[in-house]
Amino acid sequence: LGALAADPLLGLGRSMVEAIPDLIVLALIVTLTWQALRLVTRFFDAVRVGRLSFHGFDPDWARPTARIVRAAVVLLGLVMAYPYIPGSSSEAFKAISIFAGVMLSLGATSMIANIVAGNSLIYRRAFRIGDRVEIAGVLGDVEELTAQATYLRTLKNERVTLPNALVLGSQVTNYTTLARSDGLILHAEVGIGYETPWREVEAMLLEAAARTEGLMASPTPFVLQKRLGDFAPVYEINAYTRDERAAQATLTRLLAAVQDVFAERGVQIMTPNYVSDPAQAKIPPRPA
Repeated sequence: LGALAADPLLGLGRSMVEAIPDLIVLALIVTLTWQALRLVTRFFDAVRVGRLSFHGFDPDWARPTARIVRAAVVLLGLVMAYPYIPGSSSEAFKAISIFAGVMLSLGATSMIANIVAGNSLIYRRAFRIGDRVEIAGVLGDVEELTAQATYLRTLKNERVTLPNALVLGSQVTNYTTLARSDGLILHAEVGIGYETPWREVEAMLLEAAARTEGLMASPTPFVLQKRLGDFAPVYEINAYTRDERAAQATLTRLLAAVQDVFAERGVQIMTPNYVSDPAQAKIPPRPA
């Protein structure tokens, strides 16, 4: 009985002694891979904070590029280490490896798609943290962009999570990119009857824009005649603002100014619908 127990133990001991050179090589590969990962992290951290710079390389690209390079280093380390793993040549080990690979590929399809989409969004510079954007019908400020999802905080103080694959396939409207340099155009439509000369209407709309706090004097506001309706031409006042975060409040002030100016001039606004000429014009009373 002792001999029967001793033979397996001796075989196990011989296997462990024979595996020592492979374990040394494996430890060396792990150490080199770990050091390479630290070097990659420190290098791209320096690029991200501006200590290192390269022409044409945006600092915002440092984080996703670091993730890609680290993944490549880990993959290379695994490929180099695989032959030295004890038991890696056995059929059981190979079967388990194949099974794990199949399960990972099936379960991580959407995750990988989101990661690829997230990196693509950063390289395309569609938006940055803090930008006001509209994505898939959601308007808000970009709070966070992770490997899996983009997080927006809406004007109603809601936190919305958008998978990066959805963001990549949707139209992205960025209100911040040019707002602080060229200005963001705010616009409002109004229908005024044909009995009011169009030159007077344009003058009143420009006056309303001039009264509105938050709008830029240069570039100057302008008026477009959008269409000739059945009962009234439709005019559109366009004016610039640099503060995209206050755009909704500024537009509210512009609409209020339009109503005030037309009421002061005794001109009736005929939108959204017109039925007939009332006995008395629909003009709000002047404040006392």
